[in-house]
Amino acid sequence: MKLPGPDHPITITQNPRRVRVTAGDIVIAETSKALTLKEAKYPAVQYVPRQDANMELLERTDRVTHCPYKGDASYYSVKADGKTLDNAIWTYETPFPAMTEISGHLAFYPDKVKIEEVG
Repeated sequence: MKLPGPDHPITITQNPRRVRVTAGDIVIAETSKALTLKEAKYPAVQYVPRQDANMELLERTDRVTHCPYKGDASYYSVKADGKTLDNAIWTYETPFPAMTEISGHLAFYPDKVKIEEVG
């Protein structure tokens, strides 16, 4: 486990805008409670509360990855509109202590779904 710091900063802030995630015309998630995670030089990531996602469209996969700063990530595929978007979502169900804010949240790959700020 590594702690965020000057060499690898990570900030988590409440997004003041509403965030909508879609696959084609299907809304996968929509929330006014998204968290924006900015990590080092990576693009910002929107973390959406699980309760604001349509979990009926999601299917857990066997994929697991490890981040030395956040912990182990589990993955979900999206099944919507007759298509499957493999491993389109990741989540840290038991993140390391410095990242507990993102527990219970889902993050989406922007090359697999559309993530937009609305309103």
